Amino acid sequence: MPASSALQPSHPQLAVSAAIFRGDKVLLVRRARAPAKGYYSFPGGRVEFGETLHAALHREIREETALTVEIIGLAGWREVVPESSGLGHYLIMSFAARWTAGEPVLNDELDDARWLRPGALGDLKVTSGLPEVIQAACQLVCACEAGSSA
Repeated sequence: MPASSALQPSHPQLAVSAAIFRGDKVLLVRRARAPAKGYYSFPGGRVEFGETLHAALHREIREETALTVEIIGLAGWREVVPESSGLGHYLIMSFAARWTAGEPVLNDELDDARWLRPGALGDLKVTSGLPEVIQAACQLVCACEAGSSA
């Protein structure tokens, strides 16, 4: 989730995030800053001008968690529309990814990381639409694994 800034642009911002799977678990991170402070979500952030979605995703994952991943495909998207002034308007493209190396080392935008089974979110405070994107991402990863073992 992108960090809030004092002066938000007057147009929507493009962002990326990743449901990263390691075996049968997905990585959730808790945001340490507004606008989603205290909520669990996926690693990710803004796409910079001239940057491809995949390049932005690899960069954001590396910056926020120090992990290396293989991107599988687009799992869904969601739009965050400001409910009050001062909050940004974002279009977040969420990808399914598979962990390939590293252990989570969080930057200052995050304050917790958990590898959880997709159906075991319990009472965690999660961002809007997260369970649906996890389900779609899980289907993509499972389909990819089934195809590679055939």
